[in-house]
Amino acid sequence: MTSPFVRRFRLLGLLRGSLVAGALVTAPGVPARILKLPLPPLPEGRFYLWIMAVFLLMLAALYLAAAYDPRRYSAIIAVAIGGRALGAAVFTAAVLTGSGLGGLVPLAVADLAFSILHAASWWPIRS
Repeated sequence: MTSPFVRRFRLLGLLRGSLVAGALVTAPGVPARILKLPLPPLPEGRFYLWIMAVFLLMLAALYLAAAYDPRRYSAIIAVAIGGRALGAAVFTAAVLTGSGLGGLVPLAVADLAFSILHAASWWPIRS
């Protein structure tokens, strides 16, 4: 029989690990090339890729803050859970349109997995 504290610390470690893993984002062009997703026409579309990269870096910083102190930044964790679930739904909807965006399937699966992992490790220890 394990102590409730042991279970809590294991879940906290899992939550922190999943938030750090979720913060490991790259420039949007890299996954687009790997997954064969369309990019905006270059060089005109480069501005949109830069803006997206800035937003992803901001998101990564928030994830790292939540990983550092999950109790203080619990709102970020709640938003991460919902945002990842919504991202999975949007990626899935895009794939189902049949517009040749099959490369989004791994992103949809990853977003759903992060959403579930964040929720499963945060919900029992959120208070």
